[in-house]
Amino acid sequence: MIYLATLLLLTVLAGLWRVLRGPSRADRLVAVQLLGTAGTALLLVLAESQGQPALRDAALVLALLAAVLSAALVQYLRGRGA
Repeated sequence: MIYLATLLLLTVLAGLWRVLRGPSRADRLVAVQLLGTAGTALLLVLAESQGQPALRDAALVLALLAAVLSAALVQYLRGRGA
């Protein structure tokens, strides 16, 4: 499981890099969605490996926040005419 957690952490780091250095707004939006998905998966893997159900709750909250953030970003970018 530690290998899977490491892979997911590298995915999160790659997503952060794309958010900071993305050539377009669409790339940054996809990277934000990747961060939400990979972060949720990482929390679920850690919850399973450590036997802590509180991490599952945190993963659920992160998944909901990531979905709301993605929708808000789309509306924001649509309103700016980008």
